[in-house]
Amino acid sequence: MSYLVELRPVRRWIRRTRASHRERGETLGTAYTVVFCIGVTIAIFNEPLAAVFTPLVPHLTGVGALAAAVVCAALLFLGLRRLGPVTVSRPASYFLLTAPVSRRRLLAPSLHAVAAGAGLSAAAITFAVLGHALAAGSAVLVVTGALVGVLLTLLASAAQRRPHLATATDAVARVALALGLATLVAEVTGWTPPEFGATPATSVVLPLTGALAVLVTAAYLAGVRDIARTPNAEVLESAKTAGTLADTAYSMEPSFLSDMLERRYWARRRLRSTTLHRRLPPLTAQDLLLARRRTPRLLWTAASTALPLLLTAAPPWLLALTLVLGSSLAARATTATVKTDATNPVLLRLLGLDSRQAVRQRFWIPLALATTWSTVALALLQTSGALPPGQWWLLGAALGPIGAISALRAARSGMARNDLIPIDTPMGSLPTGPLLHAFSGIDMLILAVPTVIQLSQGWPAAYDMILFQLVLAVAGTQAYLTFTTDPTRLNLSPR
Repeated sequence: MSYLVELRPVRRWIRRTRASHRERGETLGTAYTVVFCIGVTIAIFNEPLAAVFTPLVPHLTGVGALAAAVVCAALLFLGLRRLGPVTVSRPASYFLLTAPVSRRRLLAPSLHAVAAGAGLSAAAITFAVLGHALAAGSAVLVVTGALVGVLLTLLASAAQRRPHLATATDAVARVALALGLATLVAEVTGWTPPEFGATPATSVVLPLTGALAVLVTAAYLAGVRDIARTPNAEVLESAKTAGTLADTAYSMEPSFLSDMLERRYWARRRLRSTTLHRRLPPLTAQDLLLARRRTPRLLWTAASTALPLLLTAAPPWLLALTLVLGSSLAARATTATVKTDATNPVLLRLLGLDSRQAVRQRFWIPLALATTWSTVALALLQTSGALPPGQWWLLGAALGPIGAISALRAARSGMARNDLIPIDTPMGSLPTGPLLHAFSGIDMLILAVPTVIQLSQGWPAAYDMILFQLVLAVAGTQAYLTFTTDPTRLNLSPR
């Protein structure tokens, strides 16, 4: 005989037991701290936020605004798909997912919370896009954007219940993202899009928004009704994701998230045994095989070489920093093996390799990726006329080693140290270990200071400057590979 138990008393007991160590008023103190930090952040970054949401001069055309909205919608949907969106907390997944309780009441709160968050995010995105495209935004269009955000949440929830729908919607979202970015890049490089008519009047938009609200309401009721059909495996997967995100934010340890993404990617792949390239060193051949098996990431990395074109109207120093950081991110496509070597050097012992040999062999594939990305990105910027006179594409050979050693240092950083003395600030104590860990790898980008200064000042790319940057990059790379490794040990820690 099956029966259902009231869910609310069970949840109340779990919440009370889990929070029994808290003092009275701690929840209110936490809420006050969050609100205070948000207010301070808005006060400090008032001008950048105003430039993002309400620029003085709108610069997007109608097609550009539509492309920007499509890109943001695709990113929001893909983020919802990675989050769940239907999920529960980890204690609830342990005790309540298989308990005799109503699954609809168990899963509905997460759908309500995610839908509210997606609606607010979509409203903010709509307000920002309207600010960049029109002299004055429309409140009705902002409401329409919020409704679209809720609709994307319902679509992600439906895809979570149906694997075939998930495959189709993910593919459509990726194609929409690529087309939107391509449209924005084409418009920046000189393509003249067709002109749209005037902004629709409120009398036209209001009935359409009302019809969309009715559609979203009906779809929301249907989604809540069918939410109980979400498979347990999908709910557990999303619970792990939400828990890992919470652990990453609470402990300031980004390696939790990166390890989860790596494990999840390879768990869904079917691999066949392949012989390594015999003419290459073994670890370099393994990295090459890893890069070949991550073809989608390499394609997105190749496509991202055009993204600096979107910053041609931004301050020159921001464009320079984007180029340097982009080379480092491109080099991180194969650095997961360096993390494995640092935490479990069994493979190095079997191959008889010391730390210096291992790091040097792991260096070549990130070097090739970073150099290629930097060269192509600089060549596209030079071709579009966004850079001062000079052969800027030659700097790719100098930025490549810097991006490669930055990626290697970030991969070898390990976990954040929480045993360091915190720094007292007016807003509370600042943990030193996570702060130093966040800059691990980024600190090596200081070798690219000559390029940043050259671009920031708008000076032409002289050959002596390119040669100086290349010599500095090679010297810094050689110093890093020499002084952070030892031929007498296997440990790949940065110390």
